[in-house]
Amino acid sequence: MSLIDDIKDIFFTRHKPVENGIYHYQAPPDAPFPYRLHLRIEKDGEGILLVNASTVLHLNQTATEYAYHLVNQTPEETLAKRISRRYNISSDQALEDFRDFQNSIQTLIESPDLDPVTFLAFDRATPYSDEILAPYRLDCALTYQTIDTEGIESAPRERVARELTTEEWITIIDKAWDAGIPHLIFTGGEPTIRPDLAELIAAAEKNGQVTGLLTSGYRLTEHDYLETLLQNGLDHVMLVLQPDEDYAWEALRDLLAADIFVTVHLTISSDNFDVYKARLDRLTEMGVDNLSLSTRSKALEGTLQQVRNEIQYRNINLVWDLPVPYSSLNPVALEMDQDKEYVSGEGRAWLYVEPDGDVLPRQGKAQSLGNLLTDPWSEIWAKATEIRPG
Repeated sequence: MSLIDDIKDIFFTRHKPVENGIYHYQAPPDAPFPYRLHLRIEKDGEGILLVNASTVLHLNQTATEYAYHLVNQTPEETLAKRISRRYNISSDQALEDFRDFQNSIQTLIESPDLDPVTFLAFDRATPYSDEILAPYRLDCALTYQTIDTEGIESAPRERVARELTTEEWITIIDKAWDAGIPHLIFTGGEPTIRPDLAELIAAAEKNGQVTGLLTSGYRLTEHDYLETLLQNGLDHVMLVLQPDEDYAWEALRDLLAADIFVTVHLTISSDNFDVYKARLDRLTEMGVDNLSLSTRSKALEGTLQQVRNEIQYRNINLVWDLPVPYSSLNPVALEMDQDKEYVSGEGRAWLYVEPDGDVLPRQGKAQSLGNLLTDPWSEIWAKATEIRPG
């Protein structure tokens, strides 16, 4: 009967994609490297895997299936049998491929200071399809207050009548997790002005979400404060560099010495390339590995591209999709402006929440999709789907 069942399974059973949804695995306490995995599978069979609530892996369909079996601890014999039938390969090959995938994940588990977002078998455009169940990231503007040395133009305080309380933000964080959103970035204004920032990071960490901070470095020179953020689960920081401020460079030194992934953002505001080259020299000497760029004017596109080329020459990673002031004028967006295959991430890969809970497609795009504190998530996501750019 076993042989007959096998034959039936091969010729008469239609293999379906892994069912979409969210799956979780927590390694036992006695594991050599304790870890946790969260897997979100989309309707099209592709997915994202969170490793230790600190790195989001974008997976193609095959990798998603391996991740599903890894998270569910499927016995290897059963796994090999299913995969070999599904892809018409030998059981030995299926098992070898799975073990390669498993070893790759184990390497990530044991590696410190990983990139918070990693694309496996994707380029930077393809994950932003209409098939995803929820965005990959929520950019949370905790406040539009700024410190005195910052320009007011990047924080439209007149747009909101009030700021959410700590409890209300925790409600939004939990609502985002229930919707399947794995990655939060706390931004502003200057988010470190909020006295509850560490508490909000801890609430996201409790869920298993990846958390990032977009800041000018204000308060990060305070050792105890920075340590509190790290201990509560902060995974990465983007420092929007104010190059004329000593505190900004001091904050950067402290961040680079800490156990956290760091990106520095430079805003191109003049056509004096030599000024930016000197700043890149200083950043390179300090050991900065990741840079983000934008400009306030398309007229400065030439300088922006010069700085980008200099970054490539120095083998520094270019971060292109984190929220920053004037982020629509970044080198990737300008480079791919005429590329019909390029798909914007706004309204797909990320959404933006204002300090009062209103949801926008992205930072700076004043088109409300509803309020995440008071409106059902399903209605907000449906509106996001309707207005997505092509």
